Amino acid sequence: MDTLDREIQTPNSGRKQGGLDREIQTPNSGRKQGGWITFPFIIGALAGLTLAAGGWMSNLIVYLIQVFNLKSIDAAQVSNIVNGGSSLFPIVGAIIADSCLGCFAVISIFSSISLLGTGFLALTATVNSLRPQLCIDGSSFCKAPSKVQFLVLYAGIALASIGQGGTRFTLATMGANQFRKPQQQGIFFNWYFFTLYTASVVSSTAIVYIEDNLSWGLGFGICVAVNFIGLAIFLLGNWFYLHDKPLGSPFMNIARVMVAAFKKRNLPLSPLSEDYYDEHNQAMTLEAAGPTNSFRFLNRASLKAEGDIGSDGSIAKPWSLCTVQLVEDLKTLIRIFPLWSSSIFLSTPIGIQLSLTILQALSMDRHLGQHFKIPAGSMIVIVLISTSIFLTLIDRFFCPMWQKLIGNSPSALQRIGIGHVLNMLGMAASALVESKRLKMVHAYHLQSQPTSVLPMSALWLFPQLVLVGIGEAFHFPGQVALYYQEFPASLRSTATAMIAMIIGIGFYLSTAIIDFLRRVTSWLPDNINNGRLDHVYWASTVVALVNFGYYLACAMLYTYQNVGKEVADSSG
Repeated sequence: MDTLDREIQTPNSGRKQGGLDREIQTPNSGRKQGGWITFPFIIGALAGLTLAAGGWMSNLIVYLIQVFNLKSIDAAQVSNIVNGGSSLFPIVGAIIADSCLGCFAVISIFSSISLLGTGFLALTATVNSLRPQLCIDGSSFCKAPSKVQFLVLYAGIALASIGQGGTRFTLATMGANQFRKPQQQGIFFNWYFFTLYTASVVSSTAIVYIEDNLSWGLGFGICVAVNFIGLAIFLLGNWFYLHDKPLGSPFMNIARVMVAAFKKRNLPLSPLSEDYYDEHNQAMTLEAAGPTNSFRFLNRASLKAEGDIGSDGSIAKPWSLCTVQLVEDLKTLIRIFPLWSSSIFLSTPIGIQLSLTILQALSMDRHLGQHFKIPAGSMIVIVLISTSIFLTLIDRFFCPMWQKLIGNSPSALQRIGIGHVLNMLGMAASALVESKRLKMVHAYHLQSQPTSVLPMSALWLFPQLVLVGIGEAFHFPGQVALYYQEFPASLRSTATAMIAMIIGIGFYLSTAIIDFLRRVTSWLPDNINNGRLDHVYWASTVVALVNFGYYLACAMLYTYQNVGKEVADSSG
């Protein structure tokens, strides 16, 4: 975890952090607020909420197939949509927290929504009338769920996904807001990610095992209980928190720049810096007196015109005039957008692999010894474990070795590039393993027996998951560092949530791709033993290869905006 500590602390040397230096309300100055006294409450809440989310999300595909009689590919599609939604909602939570409600209110509301959703799921597992009649293995006359059963099920999934997504990264922001020093914030982020991964591993193993071997009702009931405990722990810490005051959404400022530039599209640009409105304040520290020459058409947004400025020197028409800093912030986002888009297509093959790997595991021998059977929903925990292990190995061994050979530590762009390569290798390994599995299916004549288990160990799936996990250990911290360094100060509070947005879009794209392949090919029938899942993986490998080429082009053309200045500041 030292890697994440280093990545997060480096960008903040010698300057304030956007989002973390916001105005703090301390209504009761007579008591100590903020600091490490808040740590147990925030980390305890994170642990409870992560356990609850992982307990039902990790095993959702199996639950839909075994309890609600959904077809395997349909269940995988639902899982992809759920993963995408829970990854998109962090950015929604961050925007709401920044613009109007603040972190505490957002976490409290979304945690309650998550509790309600997991409660609905627990009801579907315990109340007989809320789920269809149990389907006998191999039967072709399985009863589909009724409209009411689907309504309760999807309401629970939707509420639980929204709640989980709205709290995950908002908790990280609120936790960092409790500390003033970058070093303390870095230590907090270390523990945040450690808790996130540890709780995910526990939920994907222990709770999933209970669901598969004891009772779905008991497993989902545990999810409800730990969600409630996490919410209660968070609320109990209210007495000690520093509460952030919402300062307005930075995305509104981006819209202002575009509107103002469009309104003044016919005005000629001036070569004089004094003709542009430049107002320095705590949140915006642009050193240049005038706008830069890149994307010059946007400079009109800060070009002064009659009536734009009031008698006191402030902006009289906010949708007609913006500061030079706001214009430059938008330019920074435009420059980084190609790199950001390449990360979307990095997440898409991973979304395809994670959902289809569970279907592979269901058809393979998952026994370890005579008495223990690996739950299919726990297979993805290999990704979490390998990521956690290699985060430390990369920091202790890879980075020092890289520095000895190259002369400096690997940059954020280099780390992301290595993650791209490992992702491609993971997809290729998936294709090779599936080819071997299909050969055994044909050898044992199991094409028409979807419930039969191959005499092929599910451990064959581990290498592809390990490769993807190692890739995440490279590209995930690399993306955290890149966006945190390069995003404008006014947007750094949502920079990390943008990574979750990338993952969400990637999962939705993976869902669309799977649906497209089902329509135009015969690769993904309901019985994967009759399909060509290996072709899907090879297609994902090709997509990853093309995207890697696109990433290389973007990375070579990209010029760091803040890293050089950061290094100079830290050395000075």
